[in-house]
Amino acid sequence: MAGYPRPEILATTEWLADSLGRPDLRVIDVRWRPDGSGRAVYGAGHIPGATYLDWVVELVDRDDQTGVLQLADADRVAAALGRAGVAAGTTVVLYDDVAGLYAARTWWSLRVYGLDSVRILDGGFRAWTEGGGEVSNEIVPPPATKFSPTLRPRLRLTTSDVRALLRSTDVLLVDARATAEYHGFEGNTRRLGHIPGAVNLPVAGLTEPGTGRFQPGHRLRDMLLKANVTRGRRIVCYDGSGVAAAKLVYLLTLAGYDDVAVYDGGWSEWGDRLDLPVDR
Repeated sequence: MAGYPRPEILATTEWLADSLGRPDLRVIDVRWRPDGSGRAVYGAGHIPGATYLDWVVELVDRDDQTGVLQLADADRVAAALGRAGVAAGTTVVLYDDVAGLYAARTWWSLRVYGLDSVRILDGGFRAWTEGGGEVSNEIVPPPATKFSPTLRPRLRLTTSDVRALLRSTDVLLVDARATAEYHGFEGNTRRLGHIPGAVNLPVAGLTEPGTGRFQPGHRLRDMLLKANVTRGRRIVCYDGSGVAAAKLVYLLTLAGYDDVAVYDGGWSEWGDRLDLPVDR
């Protein structure tokens, strides 16, 4: 799989086509639209056997009034996975149509609660259809299951966690936003810039333009090294609200990096806090 050290978290269209119908496989469509039409998009055509999961409704803390999209609690995530037919021993394949952004956020959310056997479809729905994959509009709910979450707090950091790590030489902060946002030239928070000490690695460049596929292993490795994202330290990724950061964590994991986490809340929370340090 293009030279990735962790190919078991990636699904090619060929692998998925060969695996459809396995009783231990669940394919989950996480295509999302701001206007709430994601489920209708799924209904108009999806990978055969796929079930739909609205990650914003089901995997985000609905009691948080800030709009930061912080991760939901264990009970809410467990209920969503139970409805999707996911249980212990299930292999999950996630796909979207936005270069893996929503699939990666869902992948990270499930890992935080103990589910490791999760893959992302490289290139998403577009790669599936362009490769001649069958498309169905049949909606067959999977049998309900019970998922028992196991929290892994090291994979998810809060603002207070990140603040406590600012002077640590054992931690590398990586800002996944566009370069202009990192430097403070644009943004929509009360203050602009980045967390002190963070390096910038815009996640948009880590997929191939036009296809949405992840960069091949050798190219991904070169991009990480060029941005000084090296091994040997704990890595904490952030962006505006944890979506691009989750994609960066996924790609770091795919590239063989260990001990990588998402700052849940990210710049949307940090940039609005006047008591926190900011660099430009």
